[in-house]
Amino acid sequence: MKAMVYSQYGGPEVLSFKEVPKPLPKPREVLVKVHASSINDWDWGLLRGEPFVNRLLFGLMKPKLKVLGCDIAGRVEAIGSEVKDFQVGQAVFGDISSGNWGGFAEFVCVEEKLLAPKPDEISFEQAAAIPQAGLLALQGFQLHEDQRNPSGFQSILINGAGGGVGTLAVQLAKMKDIHVTCVDKESKLDALKGLGADEVLDYQQVHFSDLGQRYDLILDVMCNRPIGHYRRCLKPNGTYATVGGEMPSLFKIMAYGALFSKVWPNPNKQKINAVMLQSKRSDLNYLSELIVEKKLSPIIDSIYPLTALREAFAHYGTGVHVGKILIKVYEGA
Repeated sequence: MKAMVYSQYGGPEVLSFKEVPKPLPKPREVLVKVHASSINDWDWGLLRGEPFVNRLLFGLMKPKLKVLGCDIAGRVEAIGSEVKDFQVGQAVFGDISSGNWGGFAEFVCVEEKLLAPKPDEISFEQAAAIPQAGLLALQGFQLHEDQRNPSGFQSILINGAGGGVGTLAVQLAKMKDIHVTCVDKESKLDALKGLGADEVLDYQQVHFSDLGQRYDLILDVMCNRPIGHYRRCLKPNGTYATVGGEMPSLFKIMAYGALFSKVWPNPNKQKINAVMLQSKRSDLNYLSELIVEKKLSPIIDSIYPLTALREAFAHYGTGVHVGKILIKVYEGA
């Protein structure tokens, strides 16, 4: 089979389109013929080996992973001997970051628990835009809803709202009539208004933490401000939830959140959390149902063929994309 492979850290130029062995599914795995995939921030970091913690986790001098890609949509090509939930020919999608990755290839083996059935009403491209971004957005909401004051959830600030997570989070919030404030670069603000954002802020012109506004939930895709700035923007009983950013910042947030909840005074009962992505089939099913019902629509910035993955990563690296950058792997139905 064909795959985009890398054997050293670097920019998009280290990717090579090569013939590699077609994998065989283990007893609880499904072999998926990949129709579409998408680029996530984690792919970008692992490609470059940055920050350094990625090398500690995935290979110090060279990457242990040979094929990136953790969002997939495709059809079941074969099943392992213990697979119960899927059949050959069935359309599926999912986030495979807790498995062996490998979405930027013609075939990939995936544990069946990481997959959900793709409804016929959703294209493979739409399905490939959902998994990681949709799960992070939804689980950020769920984190607050599990902890919030019963008085309700009225306002949210989304920092870095123009990417895959943010554009889905805006729509999820407006479904519940929540007041949404979006922060991103100026070129993305009109698109965010079009999705229903009530307020938009150009981070290059103003720092949201200087405005004196407070929110029930801060959903942070960037993790690029001191934690004290976020705290002063939270209402009593509010939740800060980071769903992105570089690993060192995420570790700081997790450590701070643990101390904040157990050691330091917290009279306002605010919560500081990092969303630990869970590839839950129930959440994938819920997101796909919303798309079928036309309540949610993944925003697709552009679609590249697998052979142009280098160009797709180069575009991703500019940071100008709105929504998701998709990779078309197979043209068939």
